[in-house]
Amino acid sequence: MPDWTPSTANSSAPEASPDEENVRLMLLVKQGDVQAFEQLVELHQRAVIGTVARMLNNVDDAHDVAQQVFVRVWRSAPRYEPSAKFTTWLFTIMRNLVFNEMRRRSRKREVSMDEQQEDSHREHADSPRHHPDTTVAQSELEEAIDRAIQTLPEKQRLAVTLRRDLDMPYEEICEILGMSLSAVKSLLFRARNDLKERLKGYLDEE
Repeated sequence: MPDWTPSTANSSAPEASPDEENVRLMLLVKQGDVQAFEQLVELHQRAVIGTVARMLNNVDDAHDVAQQVFVRVWRSAPRYEPSAKFTTWLFTIMRNLVFNEMRRRSRKREVSMDEQQEDSHREHADSPRHHPDTTVAQSELEEAIDRAIQTLPEKQRLAVTLRRDLDMPYEEICEILGMSLSAVKSLLFRARNDLKERLKGYLDEE
């Protein structure tokens, strides 16, 4: 078991980048190091839970799916190779699990309920309530953006979330979605146009 006590013997040594630290920890996990796994979970659980919550629109379910993501990381560790960024590998696992969950829900949901939900999202997103308070108005805009994002198709929703919430580079989004750079840029362009249309009432107010 490695010694996790911080060392002061070489304080001038350059610190590892986040990517390097992720790989270092994951290679330890590959050897069965539970403490390294716990560190990885601590480093990335917030981003994973936040992204899943955005995709599913349910925080409780997001915690359940995030747990499945990290269980999959642990079980897949023996086959891990640092050929790509760890976060790319992690969020690809997340993509597969969250898309499966979304499709499972879609199969269970009746068509009429889908239409009512979409109409409700559209109505809320396009119909701002007028408040003189700037802070309240900004809060309402953020809520409207969240609701509008929920109406996007799954790939558009994930691409927007990764780009907007995590500031993820286009190249990494490409790898996670398994799409070319031009396809991802086109996907985001369509998503932004759709969001602008749904939020037109708010944007016209500014």
